[in-house]
Amino acid sequence: MRYFIEITYNGAAYCGWQIQPNAESVQQVIEETMSTFFRQAIKVVGAGRTDAGVHAKQLFAHFDMEEMVSVQNAIFRLNMFLPTDIAIVGIHPVVSDAHARFHAVERAYEYKISTKKNPFSLGLAHTIQKMPDVVVMNQAAQLLFDYKDFQCFSRSKTNVKTYNCYIKKALWEVTEEGLIFTIAADRFLRNMVRAIVGTMLDIGFGQTTLEEFKNIMEQKDRRNAGASAPACGLYLTKVVYPTGIFIEK
Repeated sequence: MRYFIEITYNGAAYCGWQIQPNAESVQQVIEETMSTFFRQAIKVVGAGRTDAGVHAKQLFAHFDMEEMVSVQNAIFRLNMFLPTDIAIVGIHPVVSDAHARFHAVERAYEYKISTKKNPFSLGLAHTIQKMPDVVVMNQAAQLLFDYKDFQCFSRSKTNVKTYNCYIKKALWEVTEEGLIFTIAADRFLRNMVRAIVGTMLDIGFGQTTLEEFKNIMEQKDRRNAGASAPACGLYLTKVVYPTGIFIEK
């Protein structure tokens, strides 16, 4: 039977989601813990990859095994075995061909910025020394809706068939601690959100104009965009699927 496992994690200690040969990943920890608990080899396929140091408030992965007697007991026991920076929120039975990556119709990210020194945001937000111009940064965010090819914000050595992404939300908001950038789309390219944030911070600090921002997207060259914002501020917050793939119990 196929299941979706819903996971949340603090990614500071990991090389990212995907298994790597010489570093510990979230996927590796999940697979090893589940294989030990269920006493069989369990392989999980994630909805996407998060890079080293990036966090997830919600990520889904699928796996196959015989039908569970008690899903709630499995969640409770697995969370006892997992390290404190990874937690299982739910395990959901799905149709047999459901795919955590290919059936996702929307993904959302948040990027957190602190504008004051805060020991409680260490490793959980990007700290900057002064507030940028949020109005002009939101004007830049609205320009994202005019484009679908985001090669300019993609990691250069990435094997993808298309650089097209359809932006559904892009918004900067001022918070008590600083700023939060929320962005949602059908898919994202590797490093895309951090590259967008870094470029928009250049705009907010007057180093890049809105016209130059449009030129960056039209030229489709990563070298013309700003530096990627640090991984510590990035959170995968939501993955959306068609309701028909979940089996009601």
